[in-house]
Amino acid sequence: MDSMEKCLINESADVREAIRAIEAGQKGIAVIVNTNGCLQGVVTDGDIRRGLLAGVKLKASITSIMNRKPTKAVSGMSQSSIVELLKQSALESLPLVDSKNCVIDVILLTDLTQETDTGKADGFSCALIMAGGEGRRLLPLTENLPKPLVEVGGMPLIERQVRRVANAGVSRIYIAVNYLAGMIESHLGDGSRYGVEIQYLREQQKLGTAGALSLIKDTLDGPVLLMNGDVFTSIDFRYLLDFHSKHQPLITVAAIDYHVEIPYGVIKTAGAFAVCLEEKPSQQFLCNAGIYAISPEAVSQVPQNQPYNMTDLIELGISQKSGVAVFPVHEYWSDIGTHAELDKARSELKIVKETLGDLEEFDESAVNIGLNLRRAA
Repeated sequence: MDSMEKCLINESADVREAIRAIEAGQKGIAVIVNTNGCLQGVVTDGDIRRGLLAGVKLKASITSIMNRKPTKAVSGMSQSSIVELLKQSALESLPLVDSKNCVIDVILLTDLTQETDTGKADGFSCALIMAGGEGRRLLPLTENLPKPLVEVGGMPLIERQVRRVANAGVSRIYIAVNYLAGMIESHLGDGSRYGVEIQYLREQQKLGTAGALSLIKDTLDGPVLLMNGDVFTSIDFRYLLDFHSKHQPLITVAAIDYHVEIPYGVIKTAGAFAVCLEEKPSQQFLCNAGIYAISPEAVSQVPQNQPYNMTDLIELGISQKSGVAVFPVHEYWSDIGTHAELDKARSELKIVKETLGDLEEFDESAVNIGLNLRRAA
């Protein structure tokens, strides 16, 4: 199956299938067609995140979020005209249709211009990884090993994070350390073997989940990418940066979609009488994923060298005009905080690596695609 066919889904598909099509096709778009192959609409990553923010579920019909009047190119248009159409519409890709409106190709701007998509999120001024926790829920594994050095797929978790941030184009990484800090510093060094500069923020006291921001003394010329040291994810940091840049909040919080299934019939009452019985309902929440884009202004409001948590900074941001934006995550995400989560992440990564076969040990883009496809399965 070629990349164009991977982008195509039927109008009866759900949101989850659109995510799979975007990942598998690698053109940043899912193209919705009817049984005759005629164009019905398109869905982009941005459409999916807006839908999740609006409460759309992954099992919802794709028609609930698709753009029914997408920009398209028509067979016979010159390459220069298609390039101009893409640039004028600020699009990276679009469907190409014939005279009957049937999709015959999905065109990517970089394919026409021979430009290279760097995949970089280099608008971040730096990244900060919070790696000072003791990892008590992972005892006895963390008795003599800091949690960030726990291996997932044969590589310490924090090394995976550093490599991901480096591949996203962020050249300066701060790592806040405390518990068994020397082991983390010894493993990562100065960052040169990853193509980045690593500086360690050594907490003299526990500063909470945001206090280490006050230890950054360099001038910030853009937002800070902050992530917890126990997060294993395939989020594309470009999308987070674009979202933050578009909305210009003090803080953007990445949030996962979490469902709670209630195994009983729920009775709603008015006084002493039942007015409604809902059998085994589910509730949907957006929950903090431990990944943030933080503006320099927000960083400046963190008190100096004293305990301070991200919840404090978020509440401060909510109380101010610029506010807090929420970036819904549909990619793979796991909080490696328990043995169960660690085992699950190791299992998922093992399956992905076995599927990839003979690729190099660390092919990040391929691994991320594999994880995201499993997440959308």
